[in-house]
Amino acid sequence: MTVRIYHNPRCSKSRQTLKLIEDNNASAEIVEYLKTPPDAKTLGKLLDMLGLQPRDLMRKKETEYKESGADNPDLSRDQLIALMIEYPKLIERPIVVNNGKAVIGRPPERVLDIL
Repeated sequence: MTVRIYHNPRCSKSRQTLKLIEDNNASAEIVEYLKTPPDAKTLGKLLDMLGLQPRDLMRKKETEYKESGADNPDLSRDQLIALMIEYPKLIERPIVVNNGKAVIGRPPERVLDIL
């Protein structure tokens, strides 16, 4: 079984989630999303799988949230997705995908629901 994780190796929750995946005998396809952000189609699909709107997947305490204008309530779904691609630090982490299901690994144990 291969599980995809949108991962930030500097984030402790992301590292803990990756360890849980590996401890459950799953191989992980690691996508370092800060280096390689998902494209608009992929991000839209992830949002649908998570059942979230773009702003729900954003890290609102990041400096980039306000600086990028992501705090503007008039922005459309497509505009918010574009901002997450341009400023990938805005994307909540880690996102784990397996067998057509996705979860955010906060807390890391949530990943167990889809393994």
